[in-house]
Amino acid sequence: MGFWWRPLSVLASVLFVALILWAASGWVAALGFLAGIQAFVMLRRLWQEFRLARWLENPDEVEPPDATGTWGDIFYRLQKLQKRQKASRGQLTTALEQFEHAAMAVPDGMVILNGNEQIDWCNPASRTYMGLDCERDRGQFIRYLLRQAHFLEFLDAADFSRRLVCKSPINREITLSLQLVPFDEGKKLLVARDITDLERVDAMRRDFIANVSHELRTPLTVVGGFVETMADAPDLPAAEYRRYFDLMLDHTRRMQHLLDDLLTLSQLESADHKLKDEPINVSELAGLLKAEAESLSRGQHRIRLQLDSTAWLKGSLQEIRSALSNLVSNAVRYTPGGGEITLSWLERDGEGVFAVTDTGEGIAAEHIPRLTERFYRVDRSRSRETGGTGLGLAIVKHVLTRHGARLEIQSIPGKGSTFSATFPLQHMQHAPEGGTVIPFPERGQAAG
Repeated sequence: MGFWWRPLSVLASVLFVALILWAASGWVAALGFLAGIQAFVMLRRLWQEFRLARWLENPDEVEPPDATGTWGDIFYRLQKLQKRQKASRGQLTTALEQFEHAAMAVPDGMVILNGNEQIDWCNPASRTYMGLDCERDRGQFIRYLLRQAHFLEFLDAADFSRRLVCKSPINREITLSLQLVPFDEGKKLLVARDITDLERVDAMRRDFIANVSHELRTPLTVVGGFVETMADAPDLPAAEYRRYFDLMLDHTRRMQHLLDDLLTLSQLESADHKLKDEPINVSELAGLLKAEAESLSRGQHRIRLQLDSTAWLKGSLQEIRSALSNLVSNAVRYTPGGGEITLSWLERDGEGVFAVTDTGEGIAAEHIPRLTERFYRVDRSRSRETGGTGLGLAIVKHVLTRHGARLEIQSIPGKGSTFSATFPLQHMQHAPEGGTVIPFPERGQAAG
């Protein structure tokens, strides 16, 4: 009713005037008045329709028409509708821009394929992983660009629950996990995720389990064999019993050392294992390590101590002691009798360097980058003969990393090696008043 009252009132007024004219001047005057009013209404309507059409053709450039009466109501309501549409369009544009920016920032490669498997859009990460470029490859068939047989089979299967693990077509060092996701009507979203680190960690886990199993198998086999022998032959001479017991004890200690080192590594890698901040008298510690080396050597080597610095360190004494002790014991184990081992503490380029130099057989250059890997050995048989667990340098690396330090290895085959623990300036300090070395844990006690 709100729309009709104005036109009906105008019509009633026109009819009323026409009746007055009819009564006063006759029906000809009344019809002439009505014809004039009709012509005016039609011309006004044509003019308003023209203004409306011009506005609708260019709503952003032409000002909305201004009128009164019914046309004013129409223009007002159309203008409100236009404003709502503009606001809605602005919101959609903003949402689309945000989605596009988010998709551009996603580290995973994303490719939108239409129903014909043509590329509609792809983000920058897809260039890194699959060599695709949104501007260059838009509209191209994905099969023509990625032609690996396993990928084509993956596309043909169209199994949205399946993932394809493969190497990147442009970088063989990157491992990708590909997945297809239904997207809109008939479209698909191809997602490529870099799982190189996950694959590497998984491979390390498998290698770690295999290595631990391998390391434990030999001593367990030896101990089990001797136990069976002693059970089947209770009348063995006492000397044989003694020899069997000594061998079983050696292999039991070897397993104990391996478990101790595994526990130490586990604690060093734990996020709950906080780094202590203790004053460490490196000169006194070096003297104790020299005595430890002499005890381990049993007079087979010449062991020297060279102290060119009085600086102390800040950190965990037990961890530092464990790391440096591993360097010293390795030098004793792998240096033939009659060789020389030198322990030195010095300052170089503002850093503290604890170096262990030996005159052993040396290490070939291709082995040096892998020496800190768990269970990596240059000579497996010799390492076992000397009692090594294959975890010593891995522990050294973790301890030094926690202290912001680094391990440097220099070696010449046939001449010897130098293992240097280099500590940064922020972990060094002058000798504190009343500072002393904290007692060390016994072998087998976890560091930290």
